[in-house]
Amino acid sequence: MKLFLKSLVLIFGLIIVATFSFAAEIKIGVAEALTGPIAKYGVPIRNGFTLAAEEINAAGGINGNKINLIIEDEQGKKEEAINVFKKFIFQDKVLAIFGPTLSNSAFAADPVANASKTVVFGTSNTAEGITAIGTYVFRNSIAEADILPAVVKTSKNKLGLKKVAIMYGNDDSFTKSGYDVFKKAVDAEGLQIVATETFAKGDIDYSAQLTKIKSLKPDAIVCSALVEEAANIVLQARKLGIPESVNFIGGNGFNSPKLAEIAGKAAEGVISGSPWFLADPNAKNQAFVKAYKAKFSSDPDQFAAQAYDALYIMSEALKKIKLTGSIDSDRDVLRDELAKVKNYNGVGGKFSFDANRDAEQKGRVLIIKNGKFTVYSE
Repeated sequence: MKLFLKSLVLIFGLIIVATFSFAAEIKIGVAEALTGPIAKYGVPIRNGFTLAAEEINAAGGINGNKINLIIEDEQGKKEEAINVFKKFIFQDKVLAIFGPTLSNSAFAADPVANASKTVVFGTSNTAEGITAIGTYVFRNSIAEADILPAVVKTSKNKLGLKKVAIMYGNDDSFTKSGYDVFKKAVDAEGLQIVATETFAKGDIDYSAQLTKIKSLKPDAIVCSALVEEAANIVLQARKLGIPESVNFIGGNGFNSPKLAEIAGKAAEGVISGSPWFLADPNAKNQAFVKAYKAKFSSDPDQFAAQAYDALYIMSEALKKIKLTGSIDSDRDVLRDELAKVKNYNGVGGKFSFDANRDAEQKGRVLIIKNGKFTVYSE
């Protein structure tokens, strides 16, 4: 009898421990490009998530449960993003996934998450059609279609633009989508397009395209590119003698401090759009900037800020649900509650999801002055 009672006590003890272990941890996957050229975006994104998780856990977690970020390197490659997503969903059994870094990778990997009814939340995917993949796909990165028309309109009005040249990467979903939006915006503003030039990811010599553009004397150059290509294009343009008075108007790929680091003074006057910028006096933003710099010894960028906000946005939903331990049920409940998040006040300002799980957030037109992004127009 004593042995029987001891066995019962042991069994009940194991049940209690198992229940406690579940309640003590919320597993969330983070798939970002941490190596290779796209790490310029992926590493700050990872840092933003890490900082937010540490703050949330230090404050007691989510209803007493701690967030456990499982971070994997998807290398900025579609096939790696798919593999990482499968690991998260079927092996790690995460509640939700953040990432991947590029829209190209999102178009490949997000369907895997959606098919398994797992929330996937993009913080740097701005191409058209991302959330149309399915009802489990969310993002807090403002779509190019929601910000680039304002960038073009503001640039036209402030600079008196009449004619522009366009450059874009034609082998990437993000840069091609940016071109499509830019083209519509330029046409809507009645600007003449004197040249449309393309390039591929990884190109390092843009002299042929830029020499042609220089001969046509545009008032500005509209460019959809990732940051490394963007920086080299801007730098080579100035070296070829395209004057600083011919501003570059960039898409979301330009929104990185790496642009000014690589291009130096050539980056002065570059115009782009974002809901966030480093010097925003918003108290929440300044606290974030201070904490980020203290932890990582560098300033955050837009992508770190969006990742930081994203985990807090998800936390708003998690606070309102009761996790059961049934991963399929919990994923469904999170999806439903996340879609209801409205008017979250983050480092990038007030944020809500719209009916399509896209970002509703005020964008700003920014310009680089003295090596830093500052507001060009609200």
